[in-house]
Amino acid sequence: MLNTTVVLAVLISFAISAALGPFMIPFLHKLKFGQTVRDDGPQSHLKKNGTPTMGGIMILTSVVITSMLFIRQYPNAVPVLFLTLGFGLIGFLDDYIKVVLKRSMGLRAWQKMALQIVVTGVFAVYITRYTQVSLAMKIPFLEGQYLDFGWLNIPILFFIVIGTVNGTNFTDGLDGLASSVTVLVAAFFSVVAVGMHAGIEPVTCAVAGALLGFLLFNVHPASVFMGDTGSLALGGFVAGAAYMMQMPIFIVIVGFIYALEVVSVIMQVSYFKITHGKRIFKMAPIHHHFELCGWSETRVVAVFSIVTALLCLVAFLGVW
Repeated sequence: MLNTTVVLAVLISFAISAALGPFMIPFLHKLKFGQTVRDDGPQSHLKKNGTPTMGGIMILTSVVITSMLFIRQYPNAVPVLFLTLGFGLIGFLDDYIKVVLKRSMGLRAWQKMALQIVVTGVFAVYITRYTQVSLAMKIPFLEGQYLDFGWLNIPILFFIVIGTVNGTNFTDGLDGLASSVTVLVAAFFSVVAVGMHAGIEPVTCAVAGALLGFLLFNVHPASVFMGDTGSLALGGFVAGAAYMMQMPIFIVIVGFIYALEVVSVIMQVSYFKITHGKRIFKMAPIHHHFELCGWSETRVVAVFSIVTALLCLVAFLGVW
């Protein structure tokens, strides 16, 4: 029964995502929900101007519909689905303001942070009051050992969730990059969830299936971008799945690319301010640095995906 659920969740979500593409992409084109590419970025990206964005709607729709088919039998999937949908809606609002209302910055920084804190707060309350999941974090490679910081677990949860979400958002800058990296992370969490009987398999498998379907349209040259609607949702998914299995520390391993993207931006901005205009990287996030060093988009995506796949295998060793 469990194996059937896992397979069905992947197949159903993939089918929905793949079927939505031929309808959603022309619809977004018609509404002129096109991406505006930065002039100071790689020149090869300028041709992407006008490519439909907000394709994350395809991912969210697939994940929600598929998860709802199994949610009664898997109540532990509820908080993961909530965090995925909650951050996805924040991303949708941000995209809507950018694309439809033509305000290039979208939500103001304080508005976005406030909404992220609210969604994370609801998740924290739910997981502590309505589930049996502890906030103590499993230590990789040390079987049966956990880190428990007591009352500090809550502020640490906020830091990890919001950090992961924004790391995933920074990763969404090349055709298929965030999708390719996250489908591997989703596959990792799916296998671990099955082995641990964590009860979140419908969501993890639905995300994997939805991303596989989305990649049909998102690989280079992309005919649709996920936008913040998709990238924030995926960040919420990664953080939610990790916490429901007491594995937030594992995000550093399987989500190394997310962390690398965030750190590269922090380093670039900090160094720029300290040195009054000098840069460490040719451009941040770091995937653009590699592009400006002469790597093609497909090479960057391939290398980052290979690194993630290898780190997922390392993380498997650290689980059991």
